[in-house]
Amino acid sequence: MYSPIESEQGFNFKPELPTSSSYYRLLKKLRRQVGHAIRDFKMIEDGDKVMVCVSGGKDSYTLLDILLQFKRIAPINFDVIAVNLDQKQPGFPEDVLPKYLEENNIPYYILEKDTYSITKKLTPEGKTYCAVCSRLRRGSLYGFAQEIGATKVALGHHRDDILATFFLNLFHGGSLKAMPPKLLSSDKKNILIRPLAYVEEKDIIKYAQMRKFPIIPCNLCGSQENLQRAMLNDMLREWDKAHPKRLHSIFGALQNVAPSQLADRELFDFEKLDQQREFDLKSVDTDKNKLDVVNLGYMA
Repeated sequence: MYSPIESEQGFNFKPELPTSSSYYRLLKKLRRQVGHAIRDFKMIEDGDKVMVCVSGGKDSYTLLDILLQFKRIAPINFDVIAVNLDQKQPGFPEDVLPKYLEENNIPYYILEKDTYSITKKLTPEGKTYCAVCSRLRRGSLYGFAQEIGATKVALGHHRDDILATFFLNLFHGGSLKAMPPKLLSSDKKNILIRPLAYVEEKDIIKYAQMRKFPIIPCNLCGSQENLQRAMLNDMLREWDKAHPKRLHSIFGALQNVAPSQLADRELFDFEKLDQQREFDLKSVDTDKNKLDVVNLGYMA
């Protein structure tokens, strides 16, 4: 079982921000993209309590930072709580996140649960840890969200994560699916949101560097070689360099699905096409008769 450690900080988030014009241009872009994602998918509403899952990586730091800025300026009231799961990985710097959160007056919880040992035990030799690790992590975090009464669970996945997941499923899973910006958990108890859904990873990298977030690397799975997701990320980066608009186009395709142009019989009723064709032919015959009458009248 985990042991939650709760901060005693009240909300007073006023970070020292960089002052360069390039920083403000990037900040404006990120706020716009996050704002559009929140609006398009109705991610956050008045009175929400948003639990932000913070791992210590660039993505979750950026997500937390932008949401806290929105909390200060948004026309609605919502709470933001940072939650980190300490998985008891050897060498994990346990002081980094609490120090950052306390220095910035951010309310937080630290959950202590040894999922590291469980992951090592359950993962077959030669296999990557990601599947078991993520499943255990989700279970712990989603359960805790219920305990603290969180109405939304915010995850730091960005646009490139969504595209990589799409290609993972396409190449290795035999399915057309990715990460939706908003999702009801499988147990139907949590609403998951991904406010960075429109944000490119390269912009997050720049923002994290400018804000000087104290990044904590993942030494559990990040050190494993030949991860399929890592290989796909490299592929996406190469595409982005060679064809700057390609990733934007692919992400747009995820928002512009034509079920009748695919082959999923559960998604589209192909059997009714014959009935539709008969209906259309009758309509054409009726229109044709009307046209003949008009033409005869004109000739007379």
